[in-house]
Amino acid sequence: MARLSNDAATVLPAAIGPSNEPVAAPHPRPRAERRNPSRRLCVAPMMDWTDRHARYFLRLLTRFTLLYTEMVTAAALLHGDPARLLAHDPAEYPLALQVGGGDPEQLAACAVLAAEHGFDEVNINVGCPSDRVQSGNLGACLFAQPERVAACVAAMRAAGPLPVTVKTRTGIDDLDHYADLRRFVGTVADAGCTTFIIHARKAWLNGLSPRENRERPVLDYARVMRLKRDHPELEIILNGGVTTLDAALAHLTEVDGVMIGRAAYHNPYLLATADQRVFGDSAPTPSRRAVVDAYSAYVERQSAGGVTLAHMTRHLLGLYHGRPGARAWRRALSEGACRARAGIEVIHAALSHVEEP
Repeated sequence: MARLSNDAATVLPAAIGPSNEPVAAPHPRPRAERRNPSRRLCVAPMMDWTDRHARYFLRLLTRFTLLYTEMVTAAALLHGDPARLLAHDPAEYPLALQVGGGDPEQLAACAVLAAEHGFDEVNINVGCPSDRVQSGNLGACLFAQPERVAACVAAMRAAGPLPVTVKTRTGIDDLDHYADLRRFVGTVADAGCTTFIIHARKAWLNGLSPRENRERPVLDYARVMRLKRDHPELEIILNGGVTTLDAALAHLTEVDGVMIGRAAYHNPYLLATADQRVFGDSAPTPSRRAVVDAYSAYVERQSAGGVTLAHMTRHLLGLYHGRPGARAWRRALSEGACRARAGIEVIHAALSHVEEP
């Protein structure tokens, strides 16, 4: 795959919004305007969910929310096919790459690749508690090694121009005191990291599955907000359990940004008013139908290139969350996309089950 141009623009077809006025799907801003992307609202990196098709879809709902890739390990990037692993459409910008690793030299090489492929930020995963990442000495286990993370940050910053950020938990296992979090953040900040995304619960490396670690123990927002008060010079982004824009706006009175995870995937239309409410933009809110029409054009292009329909339509399942016909919409997409030679007609048929707006 050819390298993506930093200033490339993808023009999508116009669609009809709630007021029956044409609503053009967003296109990327020039790289110079994305040099330091806003992190007031972000969508979390989620394995098997936030692939390039999901990100394209979410970008149709919000122009300004910062999107993150799924975590890609440094080993996969350096020993695999980086063009495939880093492939994305310029319409996804602003876009951050999340990498997993604990070797400064390897992560520095990843930072170079991230810049070459047009990303706006490179983020180190210090939060994933899975057995796989622990065996590779990456993810949440690095919380116990702040000096190593600091060395990684320093090497990545020296290697390229992109901002280097860190996503972490409030603690792990018995390293669960506020002083432990302060030590980790302080050590890594001394290496030049100024942005920390804090999942507001600790991780248990032994005894809980990754899924259980998303729900236990209870969230500790107060600890994240205390960290911001103690480090006003740092950009602190809160992550964990935020399911509405109302909640995000409430948190933004005390932290610099909010990262939404599963809620943005299962109920993506909650992002439709993010540009207006969070970023102060005056563009009209896209209707669900406008988003479907614009995404359908993308699906047709990708299908022509050999992408399986189900890989793309699965991201649409939650678009009509809470609306009449939502269950039938999901069923029509799930069943229809699995049929042999299924095409764009599956989306058209699913639309017959839902009401607008």
